[in-house]
Amino acid sequence: MVIIEILGVAHAGMCMRQISLREVNVSEITSVVKRLCIDANIYLDKDVVEKIEESVEKEDSPIGREILGQILANARMAAEEQMPMCQDTGVAVVLVELGQDVHVSGGDLNKAINEGVRQGYRDGYLRKSMVDDPVFDRKNTQDNTPAVIHIEIVPGDAVKITLAPKGAGSENMSEVRMMKPADGIEGIKDFVVDRVRRSGGMPCPPIVVGVGVGGNFEQCAYLSKKALLRPLNLKNPDPRLNALEEELLLRINRLGIGPLGLGGRTTALAVQILTMPCHIASMPVAVNLQCHAQRHKTATI
Repeated sequence: MVIIEILGVAHAGMCMRQISLREVNVSEITSVVKRLCIDANIYLDKDVVEKIEESVEKEDSPIGREILGQILANARMAAEEQMPMCQDTGVAVVLVELGQDVHVSGGDLNKAINEGVRQGYRDGYLRKSMVDDPVFDRKNTQDNTPAVIHIEIVPGDAVKITLAPKGAGSENMSEVRMMKPADGIEGIKDFVVDRVRRSGGMPCPPIVVGVGVGGNFEQCAYLSKKALLRPLNLKNPDPRLNALEEELLLRINRLGIGPLGLGGRTTALAVQILTMPCHIASMPVAVNLQCHAQRHKTATI
């Protein structure tokens, strides 16, 4: 616990008050990030497994059912053999909810997160995919850093860390479109479905479709990625958005793309939407596709 004394100005002169901050050392953050890197790549969450199992029962295509069965077998094998469920262990996307009553001590928070990624991908024998220069040299950094880090200040004295590895196959099929308010809800529907249609089998379906609406150019993209973190067995708390998600899922699965793009009714496991306010003259929409390796793990310090 850290006690900070703050001087303030009162009507009668100076006054002093104390603020208590919970201290979290960066070494603890590094340790947690390391563990999350490994666990996220090895263990497929129960809600995803259950959705795939449900899809096996509903799938009409024999090839589609076989592929879904192989995906489930692969997930079991990954957990048993302590091996990554997919060879593309992705960009390490780290979402941090940092309590405003926390004092991070002992070093730099961003460096601590990257050190956790470095250790996790090294000790977990996970593929390193990051290149140092995006255009010219494109030399592998050899430790999967730097991570993509999002830090949000929230009330409280805890640090919540979510590690979401994101492979290139699905990420490359994602898109932001600056739509006009006049495009309306039908424009949003058509854009989301068309993005999945144009992606075909490239994002390794069955996919989870994250949709962000509102904010601005960069915020809607972040919303679409954050939408992927909601457990697949939880409905959208907004009834209108929940109905929209169900309609979009139905339309997407009628495309016939199927598991791994080889035909069938299981193209997507879920559509998940997050929204926020936006400018009166704009309606930003982002679609972030996630492959069947729907990987993310969370820990709270």
